[in-house]
Amino acid sequence: MNGSDIDVNILDFWRWAMSDLVSNAPRGVLAEFIVAYALGLTDGVRNPWGAFDLITSTGIKIEVKSSAYLQFWNQKNLSKIIFPIKASRTWNHETGVTTLSHDSSRQADIYVFCILAHKDKNTINPLDVSQWEFYVISTSLLNDKYPKHKTIGLSSLIKVGAERTNIKYLSGVIIEMFRNGNPI
Repeated sequence: MNGSDIDVNILDFWRWAMSDLVSNAPRGVLAEFIVAYALGLTDGVRNPWGAFDLITSTGIKIEVKSSAYLQFWNQKNLSKIIFPIKASRTWNHETGVTTLSHDSSRQADIYVFCILAHKDKNTINPLDVSQWEFYVISTSLLNDKYPKHKTIGLSSLIKVGAERTNIKYLSGVIIEMFRNGNPI
């Protein structure tokens, strides 16, 4: 920070606010980063106010959701894997106008559900992408099967046909899912 009264920097802030990557909020941002990295979209700065999380150079709009079996707090049991999928109203951050769209919708083309699947608190490492699972589904399929749902569990994702993949194949699965669910 500027000024002579305090001497802090971005690393100090990160250590204080974001270093526990198992905690829900930082884990969600990390999941977005992992997907962005897999798609080559880490140039620039994250936009937390967009109608969706990422957009590819070909215009595929992606929403990233995160969940985990382990949480920051002490647990007696593993957490259930549940993701928010509620439709929302769009706010136009580019114009600076604080009006929202009239209708709620799911604004992305593709959803990527990221699960920090590791189940041992002593060895969990959110930066190890091998501890993550990724499920990809087109928004059109979500809208068809779960038009009014606000959340979805892992078993429902699998039942409806979300494609499980790893980080290596994530980009290809997203592109193929978009082509199959949204013909050009």
